[in-house]
Amino acid sequence: MARFSRRITATDADIDELGHVNNAVWVRWIQEIAVAHWEAVAPPEHLAAHVWVVTRHEIDYRGNVRAGETVTGETWVPAPPKGARFDRHVRFTGDDGKVKVEAVTTWALLDRSTGRLLRVRPDIAAPFLIR
Repeated sequence: MARFSRRITATDADIDELGHVNNAVWVRWIQEIAVAHWEAVAPPEHLAAHVWVVTRHEIDYRGNVRAGETVTGETWVPAPPKGARFDRHVRFTGDDGKVKVEAVTTWALLDRSTGRLLRVRPDIAAPFLIR
């Protein structure tokens, strides 16, 4: 499984004073889909031993979503990691087929018990990479 997707419906709590999903909510959704991808494909021993942290977000907002509207979020890792880090791509598309938000986020792998950076081994990266 290289790509991962899930559907998200905006609630009233996700909406800002402009009547659409707040930028901070998009960031939360980016993190939630990334974590869900990790939890869906990583073996239990990797989940127990490692944790990922975001080191960078680059987000392009291309459209608005209002309460009750649903988007499909899709995430993938297009290239092998560089040391302890890799870039993850995320795209949210509305039911109208239009891209609402696109992002590239950089994640770093930490040892869960020590909090230290770890080089991403091939066996950890393999389930995420586009084949």
